[in-house]
Amino acid sequence: MGDVLEVADVSVRRGGNIILSHVNWSVNEGERWIVLGANGAGKTTLIQLVSGRMHPTEGRVSIIGEELGKVNLSELRPLVGLSSSALDAKIPDTERVLDVVRTAAYGMTASWNESYDQEDDGRARSVLASLGVDHLSERKYGTLSSGEKKRVGIARALMPNPEVLVLDEPASGLDLGGRENLLRSLSDLSGEVAAPVMIMVTHHVEEIPRGFTHALLLKDGAVFASGEINEVITSKNISDIFNVEVSIEENAGRFSLRS
Repeated sequence: MGDVLEVADVSVRRGGNIILSHVNWSVNEGERWIVLGANGAGKTTLIQLVSGRMHPTEGRVSIIGEELGKVNLSELRPLVGLSSSALDAKIPDTERVLDVVRTAAYGMTASWNESYDQEDDGRARSVLASLGVDHLSERKYGTLSSGEKKRVGIARALMPNPEVLVLDEPASGLDLGGRENLLRSLSDLSGEVAAPVMIMVTHHVEEIPRGFTHALLLKDGAVFASGEINEVITSKNISDIFNVEVSIEENAGRFSLRS
């Protein structure tokens, strides 16, 4: 049983369609997980479950020992930091970057009449620094590049000091430089002693940061493979879940692919 996350025989159905089918998955303290699969494999639905944004049709989801359906979600959600393009899109372009991060302490996407103390300011500046974007704190969010917005979004997810950090395709839409800067930041973060458990969703093995320890492969809404990353991210497994013959190579903790 996972001491951080436990997904036990979970299925999700919507409108007669099976999105996830009898999924079992355990995540323990100190692990860094990649969730990988083709479009429609069920990745987004699984992430909504483990971030407390959705309940399963069948089965049980436990987050930090609390079972969905038996706990107040307003108390549970601060324990799971979520960074996604959908959340980033809700942030007003006119918002100052420091406020983009600070408002996460209140579960808001824009500042209103809330007040902050020095501890809030210090925390916000600290998480911005951990992602290498503290120099942007006084900029307007709308003036940032796509890569800068991604890192500010992750800093925002870290603001409440969560037990779990969930990253939903953080490198999507980035050019090569933006992707590599982001992956470097995630590698640095994963190596910090006080870093939360990390779960990152991606379509591409090239986007797996150094320092990630485990991988979960999904295919057609079911678990195809799960375990230590070097045993799961293999040429055969990746070929099978994407239905195309590929060759995977690993070098110094980074993966590459040839068809």
